[in-house]
Amino acid sequence: MNSKKKIPNATMKRLPLYYRYFNQAEEAGTDRVSSREISEALDIDSATIRRDFSYFGELGRKGYGYNVKSLLKFFMEHIQGTDKKNVIIIGAGNLGSALMNYKFTNLNDKMTVVGALDHNKHLVGTEVNGVDIYHTDELEDIISREKVEVAILTLPASVSQEMAERLVAAGVKGILNFTPIRLNLDKDIYVHNIDLGVELQALFFYMKNL
Repeated sequence: MNSKKKIPNATMKRLPLYYRYFNQAEEAGTDRVSSREISEALDIDSATIRRDFSYFGELGRKGYGYNVKSLLKFFMEHIQGTDKKNVIIIGAGNLGSALMNYKFTNLNDKMTVVGALDHNKHLVGTEVNGVDIYHTDELEDIISREKVEVAILTLPASVSQEMAERLVAAGVKGILNFTPIRLNLDKDIYVHNIDLGVELQALFFYMKNL
């Protein structure tokens, strides 16, 4: 990855779309694709695609397009990474259980959900879709034992900051935050916020202004 350029957040958010596109193209037996073809498939204009790819060097040639196998290998090695991440879910309530039941089909070779944590005595000791639920008191032990790098946070807002600090202190490097608050953590910890209320409001706005 080209370290001389700062990659915009908007570009980073589109990278999983590109990875999925090239993965599907490779499965379909396609050898080369153009930015126009990618644009039509993903509904992203060609200029944006070329600009996104330019941050990572010369990934294609004018008049030739993009080699599917080469680009898929690039995304796997330099963006997704070749190592498999161990993930824990913090909060085994309705949302946490839904995530445990979700089939992360495109990520099965990139992540493993090694457990979930909750303080509810009725949930501790049970499992959902093969994922064991532990008490939150075991958080540090599980992170150390399973070498967990990523946590998915689905707790009430009132306890989210405290739990996030525990996660960071235990060695977690990235947090997918489903809680409605913005976590105040060290800048070296990457937090990706998903506020379902905000996303729905954005959807309603776009629908109204079609």
